[in-house]
Amino acid sequence: MATLRLPKLLIAWLAMALMLLNAGAFAGTLTAARIWPSPDYTRITLESDAPLSFRHFTLSNPERLVIDVEGISPSETLASLPSMVTPADPFVTNVRSGLNRPGVMRLVFELKTPVKPSVFALSPMGDYGHRLVIDLYSAADAPQSLAQTQPVDKPAQASAPKFNRLMLVAIDAGHGGEDPGARGASGSLEKHVTLKVARKLKAKIDAEPSMRAYLTRDGDYFIPLHERVNKARGVKADLFVSVHADAFIRPEARGSSVFALSENGATSVAARWLAKRENDADLIGGVNIDVKDQYLKRTLIDLSQTATINDSLRLANYVLREIGEVNTLHKNEVEQAGFAVLKAPDIPSILVETAFISNPEEERRLNDDAYQDKLASAILSGIKAYFDRHPPAGRTKVAREM
Repeated sequence: MATLRLPKLLIAWLAMALMLLNAGAFAGTLTAARIWPSPDYTRITLESDAPLSFRHFTLSNPERLVIDVEGISPSETLASLPSMVTPADPFVTNVRSGLNRPGVMRLVFELKTPVKPSVFALSPMGDYGHRLVIDLYSAADAPQSLAQTQPVDKPAQASAPKFNRLMLVAIDAGHGGEDPGARGASGSLEKHVTLKVARKLKAKIDAEPSMRAYLTRDGDYFIPLHERVNKARGVKADLFVSVHADAFIRPEARGSSVFALSENGATSVAARWLAKRENDADLIGGVNIDVKDQYLKRTLIDLSQTATINDSLRLANYVLREIGEVNTLHKNEVEQAGFAVLKAPDIPSILVETAFISNPEEERRLNDDAYQDKLASAILSGIKAYFDRHPPAGRTKVAREM
């Protein structure tokens, strides 16, 4: 039988063509990778200089999530993923990666428990390039009760008024994780300032004998706007207070503001601009637009929200008055705009702009621990004034202890 012999030069050409073919299969390079664990879910973000195509599936015994990504080459960024996993992560124990076939990198996430993954791509936005986002949720999807997640020991204070139940305030620290919020001239990030103020406010509320606080986030991770609303409704909050430290197009803008929801237009150009900027947080942080949230649809068309908006305006006025004792007010009246995070149909909700982080002087104050403490005390005073005059419907005070 005749043997086919190829010239050495042809063999070399074929080998070179195969190398070029494999090299061409990698169209992009990972420029960054991030892992954001939170109590509710873990987010993994892979950022690339080119669009990413992918497929994913899960495996059991042991639990794993497998993602095949086309068009990326091995890199230091990819190799650094295992070092980003922390023992506190509720889902991920390790990440492995390797070439599955020409042009396809396989990522294997070793898991502590079964998960419901949400994997989606995002186009470039703001400071970010092309992103592949992997959100890992518990497959059991069993939310903990508030008593399980945030136990609080209440001190006895005989001189303080009491209610027949604890008044629960949901505190929402704006932005977080992939969404840094506004950036100050000295590099301060809104997401860090808001969390510090929110934690101080929670500590002060929890020290009140008839009140209790719940944080929608208590770490540096991203939560979609409608999920913040869902969290407040899930714990049956009586009030919702979203804390921000935003920016404006002019650095001289200054002062604190308090906002309530508007069903119509915004009360000022600044209010309209700020609302748009805050509502774009989902685009920056990244949400899966293929997920149809029926609750959010109902919220947006719920015309019964008028009564809740009226209560929100009352609460906002009390808080604005108290904050005016701490900082200059941007406007002397409560403003209204279409903030998505204020659209709970049954919870009075306000958004507090503690100050403008884009103003160099106010940026310095926002990073001052004493100023943060004063802001938290002012917000608490406004909340207490509201509860004292407008206790939740159907709830009555019990007699003051002697």
